[in-house]
Amino acid sequence: MADDPKDKEERDRIFKGFDSNGDGKISSQELGESLKALGSVTADEVSRMMAEIDTDGDGFISYQEFTDFACANRGLIKDVAKIF
Repeated sequence: MADDPKDKEERDRIFKGFDSNGDGKISSQELGESLKALGSVTADEVSRMMAEIDTDGDGFISYQEFTDFACANRGLIKDVAKIF
């Protein structure tokens, strides 16, 4: 299935929204700060999300890991896109 350019554009925008320092990866702190801005989230929830999305276990969500997660969870990403 070909990647829709609009989907990629949306993913890029969301990724950049989470990657507040612009280093090309999302730290657990950046994830937590972004999610707290969207509503209440606990440190445990952030840890669980990091564990799910950070598939290589390096402590950061790379753009590829984010893309893989976004493609597998299109509905969730559409909801997040409305906020960013």
